[in-house]
Parts: sequence; structure tokens; C-alpha cells
Amino acid sequence: MSHGPRQPGGATAPAGGKTPSQHGAFVVAVKQERSEGPRAGEKGSQEEEPVKKRGWPKGKKRKKILPNGPKAPVTGYVRFLNERREQIRTRHPDLPFPEITKMLGAEWSKLQPAEKQRYLDEAEKEKQQYLKELWAYQQSEAYKVCSEKIQENKIKKEDSGSGLMNTLLNGHKGVDCDGFSTFDVPIFTEEFLDQNKAREAELRRLRKMNVAFEEQNAVLQRHTQSMSSARERLEQELALEERRTLALQQQLQAVRQALTASFASLPVPGTGETPTLGTLDFYMARLHGAIERDPAQHERLIARVKEILARVASEHL
Repeated sequence: MSHGPRQPGGATAPAGGKTPSQHGAFVVAVKQERSEGPRAGEKGSQEEEPVKKRGWPKGKKRKKILPNGPKAPVTGYVRFLNERREQIRTRHPDLPFPEITKMLGAEWSKLQPAEKQRYLDEAEKEKQQYLKELWAYQQSEAYKVCSEKIQENKIKKEDSGSGLMNTLLNGHKGVDCDGFSTFDVPIFTEEFLDQNKAREAELRRLRKMNVAFEEQNAVLQRHTQSMSSARERLEQELALEERRTLALQQQLQAVRQALTASFASLPVPGTGETPTLGTLDFYMARLHGAIERDPAQHERLIARVKEILARVASEHL
């Protein structure tokens, strides 16, 4: 029995009326949908997941503030900001705070190295002073008490954290309709959230007040520095005047001694009185009165007085 070649047109069509080429195209389309489906879902999940903002870089620890301890020093850049911020605000009162900070940052980057070094040196000096005060504070009894309280609070926090974890794992068990565990955690109640918002608003207000107080403190520090400079200038001028007064007193004493020695051989006419350091003023008044009463009679006396005064003037004035 011979079989002739089958013609394409004589092939039997599969059930449903689809040809093999159509069936292959359908399978390819289904595979493409399956392969593209999870990708689209993954992309959407990636776009919907919010980016978490962390408040402190990982691996870095905040410096703990010690109660009653010395105030931490500021950097040279912060000293420059505190010094220039009030001037910028006076010149541009409507400029917002971030713009002022941005303007001061640009000014700091263009500052001359010598001028910038002045702020850095002052900051370094303040840092060394802070280290000395911190070392002295760490040797005090207040620091020991503070360290013990911090350690106790740390232990209490660890105990409360472990207790909360045990409560979540053992005390609140339940499964919702989707098969996920549900927990009734008290910290996520509406009352806690409202209280947290109020605390955050209070914290923002306190931060603004702190910034204002820091600016006022910077202004007062500048006033204090100017007053200290003026006081130093006045003290220097006072010391100079005291030295001048002392020199004049010494010169006056030398002149009085020279006059006493020179007029010792020239008694007052009529009384024969000679001067001493204690009676020099009285002697000169008596001598002047005697000469004025009869100048013609005392011409030789006047010539002698002029000679003595000229010699004292040339030696001591």
C-alpha cells in the first residue's frame, strides 16, 4: 500500500480551531506576560517604598552631654558665624536664616588664610581650656555621681527593652485573615502620637529660643570684649600718668632741695632767717616781701637772687 506525500492543506486542524503557528504564538505571549509581570511588580514596589532618612550617620556616636560639666568649645567656623551673623542680619533684616548661613559659608571659603587662622587659633585655645576643665570635672564627685546615674539608666533601658520584646513575642499573639501576625503595641496609640507631636513642637520652639539666645550671647561677648579692651587702654593711660606724676614729684623735690641749698647763704634782710625744706615756701614769701618794700635798697640782693634762680633753672629744669 503506497502512501503519497501529504499536502499542507490536508492536515487536520487541532481542537478549538487554532493552527500550530497560532498555538505557538499564544504560548510565547503567555510566557512574555509571566516574565514581565514580576518585573513590573518589583519596580512598583521599589518606587512605593519610601527612602528612610536617618538622623545620625551609621557608625558614629553622639557626644553625651554631662550635667554641670564644662561647656564644649566651638570650632573656628562657628566662631566666625557667631561674629558675623548679627552684622549680616542688621544689613539684611528680611533675609531668612538659611540664606544668611549660606552667605556666611561663602564668605568663610573666600576668607584670607591669615584672618581664618585667627578664628582657628582662638578655637584651639578654647579647646585646650575645655580639655583642662573637663579633666578637672572628671576628677570631681559630681562626675562620679553622674556616671553612676547614666549607667543605671542604661541598665533600666536594656531591661525594659528585653521585657517589651518578651511581651511582644509571648503576650500578644494573633493572626489576621491574611496570615500576618498582629500586635497591640501601646506606643502606637493615638494618645501617644498626639503627645509625641506636642513634644516635637515644644522641642522646635526650644531650639529656636536656643538659637536666639546664642545670637544674644555672641553680641554680649563682643560688647564684653570691647569693654575689656577699653578698660585695658584706660589702665595703660593711668599707669603712664602715674609715672609722669612720679617723675614730676621727683623733679619738684630736687628743685626744692637745690633752692634750699642755694638760698642757705642768703638770709632775709632784717630777720636773718635762712630756708629749710619745711620752711622754704615761707622763706621765699618773706624774701619777696622785703625786696618789694624797698627795691632800690636791695639791688645787690635782687642780683644775687636772679643769679641763684638762673643756676637752679639751668641745672634742674
